[in-house]
Amino acid sequence: MASILIRDALVVVTMDEARREIAGGSVLVQDGVIEAVGSDVPALRADEVIDAAGCVVTPGLVNTHHHLFQSLTRAVPLGQDALLFGWLEALYPIWARMGPEEVRAATALGLAELALSGCSTSSDHLYLYPNGVRLDDTIEAASAIGLRFHATRGSMSIGRSAGGLPPDDLVETESLILEDSARVVDAFHDARAGSMVRIALAPCSPFSVSRELMRDTALLAREKGVMLHTHLAENDEDVAYSLERFGCRPGQYALELGWTGADVWHAHCVELDTGEIGLFARTGTGVAHCPCSNCRLGSGIAPIRAMRDAGVGVGLGVDGSASNDAGHLLAEARQAMLLQRVANGADAMAAREALEIATRGGARVLGRDDCGSLSVGRRADVAIWDMTRIEAAGAWDPVAALVLCGPHPVRDLLVEGRPVVRDGRLVTVEEGHVLEDARRALGRLMA
Repeated sequence: MASILIRDALVVVTMDEARREIAGGSVLVQDGVIEAVGSDVPALRADEVIDAAGCVVTPGLVNTHHHLFQSLTRAVPLGQDALLFGWLEALYPIWARMGPEEVRAATALGLAELALSGCSTSSDHLYLYPNGVRLDDTIEAASAIGLRFHATRGSMSIGRSAGGLPPDDLVETESLILEDSARVVDAFHDARAGSMVRIALAPCSPFSVSRELMRDTALLAREKGVMLHTHLAENDEDVAYSLERFGCRPGQYALELGWTGADVWHAHCVELDTGEIGLFARTGTGVAHCPCSNCRLGSGIAPIRAMRDAGVGVGLGVDGSASNDAGHLLAEARQAMLLQRVANGADAMAAREALEIATRGGARVLGRDDCGSLSVGRRADVAIWDMTRIEAAGAWDPVAALVLCGPHPVRDLLVEGRPVVRDGRLVTVEEGHVLEDARRALGRLMA
């Protein structure tokens, strides 16, 4: 693989242990790994030089929670103004019409949007499998786009007739779920440093799977050495369901079934109380914070300031495009910062902390100690942001401007040292083909 020198940046934001910011800095990449970072990196050894004058260079952004299949159901009129449960009930019938082609098209569309916004690593939570859909369909689409992909084998097993929320025709038998979970781990999971695909196991939520499936999935994940993911304490309805159905709060439910630990991350956690935050901190359990989706569904403001202060690992997630309805990690970083200020005062979260959550924080939550910072030995996931554009005009602090201004499109994005975006355009796939596939799939769904 060719060596690449990213040269003479306005500032390189390393997100390393010291959180160094290097004015006039450069980054040297060799064979997909960062070989040097500093203000005096020699250019002689580079096969390619990327001029980063006027640009802020950061680690690629990390998306810790998404439902990429929902990229074809943005701004659906039904459920547009509903709370979580009502919104889900309105959209389940549409999602039930999806097949493999729709899921592949939606996944490519969502990942293309993420790439153009500077995201180098994304998780995806696929929890329904109608009409022959398999997790393999999302992995195929992700491979074409070129992002690191944490595909989670989601599941729903308790339909409406058994007291769950989803319709009966969208749930699977638990034996099939566990069998297919083992299959996709064996087929696709790559635990090596620099891996492009990892698998996690992810029952959808306490209101769509049984206690037994939650427990058995945790046992299987630990047998296979993969991570666990689910939704937890998303809003008041979610907590009320847990109290009525299980006789305990969501955190206690998670603890009893083996769903805490450094190999677990939960989405949303808007309604965690002080005791649950302490539990997550003690056990190393991570949180995917989805501020725009939480606002869209009226779920509330997650106590991220309290979580961070307690030592809980927090990353950002855009969540499904049907509940956001966009896929831009810098927009999530800005919203996260603003919501903590609304809840706790103007000094509750700085722009740089929000940017750290979007990069280093997300890598920690996904168990990626090989990504998330620009330091020697880490994988070369690098985002280059042009700060000479109109979005940042007039900014005195270009690093803070990434979060405070914008939203900004990424100029260049490298993943594992390979270009995915150059000069604001996708280079791994033809953008027009992605859009055409999405249009055709959307037409089938709307028909």
